[in-house]
Amino acid sequence: MQNKAQVVPLAGRSATSGAVQPPALLSRVRDLAGTFVTRQLQELFTSADDTLFDMADRASSNQEQTGLFEAMRELRLKQGVIEKLYLQQLAAGFSSLGRQVSVPNLESVATDRDSMTLVQNDELEETVAINNMVSKVMGRDADLLEHLSARLGHLVQRPLEAEDNPLGPHKLSRQFLDCLNQLGFENMQIKLILLKLFERSVLEDLALLYDDSNQLLVAAGILTNLQSRQAVKKPPRVTSRTIGAPDPDTQAAGGQAARQGTIEISFQDIQTLLRGLSAGQVQNTPADAVPISTNDLMRLLTHLQQHNSQNQPPGNLVRQQIDSILQRASQQSQRTRVVGEMDNDAIDLVSMLFEFILDDRSLPDSLKALIGRLQIPMLKVAVLDQSFFDSSSHPARQLLNELGTAALGWSGKDSQQRDKLFQKMEDIVHKLLNEFTDDPVIFADILQEFTAFYGTERRRSELVEQRVKDAEEGRARTQQARQRIEQELNQRLLGKTLPETLVRLLQDNWSQVLLLRHLKYGEDTPDWRDSLQLMDDLIWSIGRHSEPADAERLKKLVPQLVNQLRSGFEEAALDPFATSMLLTQLEVLHIQAFRHLKQQLSRPQSPDDSPAAPDAPRAEAVAEPVVLTSEELPESLLHTAEQLASQEDVPEPAMVEVKQDIELPGKEKDPEDDEAGLEQLPADDPALKQADRVRPGSWFELRQQDSDSIVRCKLSAIIRASGRYIFVNRHGMKVLDKNRNGLALAFKQGELRMLDDALLFDRALESVVSNLRSMKDS
Repeated sequence: MQNKAQVVPLAGRSATSGAVQPPALLSRVRDLAGTFVTRQLQELFTSADDTLFDMADRASSNQEQTGLFEAMRELRLKQGVIEKLYLQQLAAGFSSLGRQVSVPNLESVATDRDSMTLVQNDELEETVAINNMVSKVMGRDADLLEHLSARLGHLVQRPLEAEDNPLGPHKLSRQFLDCLNQLGFENMQIKLILLKLFERSVLEDLALLYDDSNQLLVAAGILTNLQSRQAVKKPPRVTSRTIGAPDPDTQAAGGQAARQGTIEISFQDIQTLLRGLSAGQVQNTPADAVPISTNDLMRLLTHLQQHNSQNQPPGNLVRQQIDSILQRASQQSQRTRVVGEMDNDAIDLVSMLFEFILDDRSLPDSLKALIGRLQIPMLKVAVLDQSFFDSSSHPARQLLNELGTAALGWSGKDSQQRDKLFQKMEDIVHKLLNEFTDDPVIFADILQEFTAFYGTERRRSELVEQRVKDAEEGRARTQQARQRIEQELNQRLLGKTLPETLVRLLQDNWSQVLLLRHLKYGEDTPDWRDSLQLMDDLIWSIGRHSEPADAERLKKLVPQLVNQLRSGFEEAALDPFATSMLLTQLEVLHIQAFRHLKQQLSRPQSPDDSPAAPDAPRAEAVAEPVVLTSEELPESLLHTAEQLASQEDVPEPAMVEVKQDIELPGKEKDPEDDEAGLEQLPADDPALKQADRVRPGSWFELRQQDSDSIVRCKLSAIIRASGRYIFVNRHGMKVLDKNRNGLALAFKQGELRMLDDALLFDRALESVVSNLRSMKDS
């Protein structure tokens, strides 16, 4: 665990003016964060210098090398400015906790009626990178962050979501990117490198900051009853694999990062387990048996590697093949030849690892068979270098993990002949089988080659996936806005008899303005409230009125309404010709409202007269034509009034009774309609709890009922506005869309099965060690 530096207060380093000063306890958390960030940014700058220098050293052209050296120089010059600016933003985030500011997210606003505007590719790449960084932190440290958010929310007396927490991974990552953008870092490659280093230096150690902050607040008596984890220790960058049985709940939460209750184990510990088991078995090895040298064993394995190059033998068959060859050698030399004890342990362990891999249900059969052909090359590595078992950074072990991760999303229906991933993995297997003899360096070269290839493939799919998520979130927000607008329209129009012009104007045209403003500004804004008030004022303005005060209000209101309508129609980019016709027809309705009002005011009132209904205009015979003067009308209506005055017979407006609920035009098919007839599970059904545990990034196997084919898919997002679960394939394309109940039913009926997406080698090693311990205890 890193040593804790002395806390450095941030108050003097922030240039934020007019900010609300946080309470003292909040300031202590802020200063703790400032110390952490300062230390970790220094680590980032050191790593960046080394990384950029190495990249420049390996650059393929002078131009690329020059660009990297310039980036390295620029970063050195701006280190202090980046740190200062970042700490200012961090302090501002804590200051803003004292007040709740609602700022519309203009980047996610729809600018047309059918889809959301997509951000540019560079911005999309930045978004994808940050989303990936955030998801890793949430999978690893979600509980610590949740407790910290609850305690900070308690201090500021309002609920605080993780995304609003100034120490949340999204805010920290976005602020770092903002610093780079503000300081002129424009090269996307450099920014992505720095974001990756930010993840390694800052985000991977956030558990330390969260734990220290929680302990500080608990010591001050803030929500002491929350069940927090014990003190968090930072894991070393390269370490022996931790082994332990996965908890079903944490597995459902997605990925190996969330596993708990594990212990460290080394190859030496595994050897102890293996030999403890063999000690209780009858040994048939003669006392004068001669162990073969490692070089002889390597030649033997190379022979088997070439002999088995077209198929993958089960793990135990390799052992049988070795024993058979040694038996023949023993007969020829008249001396018993055996494998040495250390090499024998390596053979046993690798054989068991590949038995697990060949039985692993999380790998598709075709790629499982392909990876299985690497058993002998991996065995040769284990014989040559037993750090293969101990070091998670060993190139051969990393290659096996990378191949397993890439294979996770591959579906059986994918074409092996045309699929780039399958072809690349097949090329790698052939290269190792044909070229690897006794120099493990080949694994580092192939690992670099494959990670570059798969990184490009993954990045391409992530861009597609981000577009899918943007579109789904936009669709959900649009659907939510449409429902709200339909509710407002029905509240004002349903069951009433009104001029057809008014109904068409509100239902077909003003509804589009409402939709745009709901998406752009939200409901708790003046723009939305003013848009609703316009409908109320418009309905009032064409009604029948009889009070003197109504004349003054109507004369003042009508020009304002027309200006607001025209401005809204332009904002929503509606057809100007069609809306102009509607506004002209609306002028006629307003003139008739003025005529009726003048008629009512000029008529003597009798005690028997009943109050005029402030409803819509009704067709009625007018005894004498009412002449309106220019003083009685707003200027905007004078021209239309003159035209009407010249007509002998002005027809009454067409009236319609709104009998059915209003539905906005252009409605898309709602996926909820397809699930309406499905069984509704009870609230305590275990399948619903399983659905609640899944997290974005988890992989699943989908059995499609219509074709009985199996497809691999990843939970890409849970859309908050609609509560829908969006699944994509490895190319980033949407393949499944479920609500919570539908997802639970898919689990219950076996349509959807969660895959274990932990690292392949690590999963296999966990299983082997667990089995060895069980055998020892039995």
